[in-house]
Amino acid sequence: MHPGATLTLAFALAVALVLISTPQAARVALRTGFLDHPLGYKQHGRATPYLGGSAVMLAFLVPALLWGGLSDTFLALGLGAVALWMLGTLDDRINLSPWLRMGVEALAGAGLWLADLGWNVFSADLLNLVLTVVWVIGIVNAFNLMDNLDGATGTVAVAVAVGIATFALIDHDAQLAAIAGALAGACLGFLRYNLARPARIFLGDGGSMPIGFIAAGAALAAADSAQVGAAALPLGAMIVGLVILDTTLVTISRRRRCVPLLTGGRDHLTHRLLTMTGSPQAVAAMLATLQLALCGVAAMAAQHGRHAVLWSAAATLLIGIAVIAVLEVRFGTPVRAAAPAGSRE
Repeated sequence: MHPGATLTLAFALAVALVLISTPQAARVALRTGFLDHPLGYKQHGRATPYLGGSAVMLAFLVPALLWGGLSDTFLALGLGAVALWMLGTLDDRINLSPWLRMGVEALAGAGLWLADLGWNVFSADLLNLVLTVVWVIGIVNAFNLMDNLDGATGTVAVAVAVGIATFALIDHDAQLAAIAGALAGACLGFLRYNLARPARIFLGDGGSMPIGFIAAGAALAAADSAQVGAAALPLGAMIVGLVILDTTLVTISRRRRCVPLLTGGRDHLTHRLLTMTGSPQAVAAMLATLQLALCGVAAMAAQHGRHAVLWSAAATLLIGIAVIAVLEVRFGTPVRAAAPAGSRE
């Protein structure tokens, strides 16, 4: 089947499934008391159902199994996503150790490498394995950290999926196109409920972790398809650049203020944009625009070869440093007042 056809079919089915399954997931969460309560640093207005991640994963897995090769080529991607879906959902319920979470993420990353879906930028297999594991852990947790404002993770995931789909269409890869379409459709349909005012359901770790894993694996495959050698790594980083920027910003900000890294806070990119715009919907639009621009630059650079990718990545890195510097100067001390609607940190 033509890649464009699989992309379209996977996207349409994922949208339909998530629109049907999300209200059901919210009802189950309400009946079982599976709710996110506004306690501590969480400042959303009311207890809100979890299990949004279950609706998104169902909507992703069905079309991905039908057209995305999860039963063969991308089996490790599907198995890893399911494992992190289950782990994240359990974490939403009982708060698991971060070391256990990282251990499972590392195993999922090793699974990708063993299935020949990992990075291949070094001559030594061990280095490629380590790089793949670090990449997966980093991107999964970056997506998880961005899930602090209604619509943030879902919006960025849609934009990343569009970028991956672009690479898949250029490379005539029908299976990767279907995976990208399924991810985009599942996350886009979910935004109808997550970006409502107030949000009707949250992704939770059961959504943000598998979404991050799918994005990490699919972005890796997309970058590898460009055949630019070691430049595939910075190419992949641009495809998921916004979550990398957010995690880097938070890390630098908290180190400067001597704040522990593994704590909640209102110092994310999303919170700073919310201060500027005043609404989660406006923040979502800005996030989508920025990530789509990054994916566009990556796709255009890949068409011109390795040197174009390296120059584009260097320019993107410099812009990212400048953005972090400006945000730290302008919003160096996070506001501790009550958060606007939609903020969960």
